[in-house]
Amino acid sequence: MPDQPQEDIGRDRDEEGRARNARPRDRFGRPLPLGSTGVPRIPDDLDLPPTETLDYAQRLIDDGLAFNAHEVLEAAWKNGPFAEKSLWQGLAQFAVGLTHIQRGNSKGARTLLTRAAQRLTAYGPAPYDIDTAGLVACADALLTALDQGKPLSENDLRPRLTGTR
Repeated sequence: MPDQPQEDIGRDRDEEGRARNARPRDRFGRPLPLGSTGVPRIPDDLDLPPTETLDYAQRLIDDGLAFNAHEVLEAAWKNGPFAEKSLWQGLAQFAVGLTHIQRGNSKGARTLLTRAAQRLTAYGPAPYDIDTAGLVACADALLTALDQGKPLSENDLRPRLTGTR
């Protein structure tokens, strides 16, 4: 019997044939076995106005769901105006950095928090009351704690995306 092409053996694909992963995920975004109950997924076609995006992402971060917040922020990065892509990408990377801390992956956390801080610093003052300076300071504090092996509390992983600290 000849080998079946990859797309014929049950891979989840969208209408354009791009691979998707519909497996349920745990609260830290890790895939669970098919048929498991995971946390609710963020819709692939999410397209919210910026302030709603930030409110939604903040609620998810506050609930300890940084991976889901990343997906919300990534949707804004992909759907938003070109001039703001770097800002939204930095926010999404920040959320992934938090996710890596939650998963116990210090190396991944350092990489993503460093990238996020660089993007947010380069962007400068941001629209929608996004606290880029506060987020960069938070990333720096998290990086220092990781480098020193200090334990982080859940509050350390719930930064404010908007407003002053």
